[in-house]
Amino acid sequence: MKTPETTTVFAGVDDRTDADLPTWYAQRKTADSPVSFAEAIRTVPRAVETTVAYTNPYTDEWIPTNRFNAVVDPERLDRQARGEETDPLFHVPTDSYSIINPVEVYGPLEDVLREESLDGHPLGDVVFGEIRQYRGGGEVHMDVLFDGLSVTLPGRSEPITMGVTSGYDFFGGHAVYVEGFARDSYCANSIRQLTDRETVKHVGDVSDFQGWWEGILGQLGLVADDLLAFIEDAGNITVDFTEVPFDVSEFYELLGFPSYLADRAANDARAEAPDPFDIDMWTLHSGATYALTHFFTGKEGAALDGYVRTANDILFNPEATIRAVERNYEQRANADTDGDGQTGLESQVALAQIERVGRDVREKATQFETREATLRDRFASAQE
Repeated sequence: MKTPETTTVFAGVDDRTDADLPTWYAQRKTADSPVSFAEAIRTVPRAVETTVAYTNPYTDEWIPTNRFNAVVDPERLDRQARGEETDPLFHVPTDSYSIINPVEVYGPLEDVLREESLDGHPLGDVVFGEIRQYRGGGEVHMDVLFDGLSVTLPGRSEPITMGVTSGYDFFGGHAVYVEGFARDSYCANSIRQLTDRETVKHVGDVSDFQGWWEGILGQLGLVADDLLAFIEDAGNITVDFTEVPFDVSEFYELLGFPSYLADRAANDARAEAPDPFDIDMWTLHSGATYALTHFFTGKEGAALDGYVRTANDILFNPEATIRAVERNYEQRANADTDGDGQTGLESQVALAQIERVGRDVREKATQFETREATLRDRFASAQE
C-alpha cells in the first residue's frame, strides 16, 4: 500500500487514560510512543471555506462567485500569509458541499469511548490504532481497534482483534465512512470491509454523530461472533490443487489479482496450510489479505477496495469465488478453441475438474449466504 505522508499511532482515548499498545501491535509499529486518540484527531488538518473568484480577461478584474467555495487548510493559509511557500487549497466544490471536520465526526466518538465498556473496561482504556494522512492531510484513513474484543481460533493463541476503519477526504472523493475491520495479530493481516460501509456525505446528513457511533460500536461484538463462524466453516472447505488445472498463484490470478500480488498470496497460503496442495478457503483468504496488507503498491481507495472485496468473497462467499474461477478459466479455454469451435480435450477435462470442485463447495456453502447478509446488515440496522 502506498506509504502515507504521516502516520500517527494512538492508544487510549485521552491523556487521563493509562493505556498502552498491545505487544503484538507495538512490535510492528515504528512510533516511539503512541499519543491518545483525542490528541491524534487534533493533529489532523481541518478545513474552512473561503470565497472563490474568477478573472475577466477583458478587464483583468477578479469577480467573486457564490456558486463555489474554496475548501482550504487554515493553518497553511496563515503560513502562506507569513511568506512560507505552501499550498492551502484542498478543493473547490459547489455551494452544496458542507465541510465535516475531523473533530466534528470523531469528537463524539471520544465521548462514546469514555462512556461505553467492554467486559467491565471502558472502551477508552482499550482503544488503539493508527491514523494515516495523504495529500497534505486532505485525505485521512484510520484503524480503530479494541484490545480484548477479539476472535481466537482453535489451536492459536494470537487473537484476531476487532474494530472499525474510517476516513474521509476534502477533495470530494471520500464521504465520511466507517466499516467493520479486524487485524490478525498472528500475521498482521488487515481484514477490511467486514460490514457494508456506512457513509455520511458532505451535505450534513448526520447531526447526531454520538448516536451514530453508539449504534456502530454496539454491533462489534456480534460482528466478532459472525466472523468466527465464517472462519470455522471456511476452514472446512478446501481446494485440492492436485485436482484442478491451475496452481495456487493462478487461482488468485483467475480472481483478478495481478501477478505480483497473486504470487505473494500463494506463497503465504502454501506456507500456512497444513497441506500445501489441499488448501482451505480461510487460508486462501488469509493469503490474499497478507498480499494486500503488506505488498499492495497502490493507494487506499477504489482499486484496493475492489481487491479486498474479492479477497473477502473467498471467506464469506466461497461458492461465488469458485464460480468466478470457473467462469474465468472457461473464458481462457474458449480463447484456445480451434477454427471449428471445438475446445481442446485438455481444456474440457480441466473444466470438468473445476466443476467437480464447484459442486463440492456448493454442497458445503449454502449456509454462507444467509450469514453474510446478516453480517452486512449489522451496521445499517444499528442506525434504524
